[in-house]
Amino acid sequence: MSTSKIEKSELEWKNELSEAQYRILRKKGTEMPHSGAYNLHFENGVYHCAGCNTPLFESQTKFDAGCGWPSFEASIKGHVEYKLDKSHGMIRTEIICASCNGHLGHVFNDGPTATGTRYCVNSLSIDFKKS
Repeated sequence: MSTSKIEKSELEWKNELSEAQYRILRKKGTEMPHSGAYNLHFENGVYHCAGCNTPLFESQTKFDAGCGWPSFEASIKGHVEYKLDKSHGMIRTEIICASCNGHLGHVFNDGPTATGTRYCVNSLSIDFKKS
């Protein structure tokens, strides 16, 4: 399943997002570890992009990685895209919303679950909808 692309000007994004959300989603920022509302959040539902409301992660894929950010073992197929990130002297895989290109965080191959992956996501880049 693929998503349609959402295109907005930087001014539109600035007007729609909080300053902190804009810094993370549009400028590839990061929130402080252990500060996000969804780090230790484990209700049943779906986590959506805070920028465009695209569903990204199902609650049953969430786990406590102890890293200080919400962690998921998988994303909803076709709703997250991957980009090589060589910033800060590291080589990582950035994860972005497939609909609005909003920065979500990074994915690592060190997950303790069966998938072996750990999607490390900024709480400010997602919204939760209870099922």
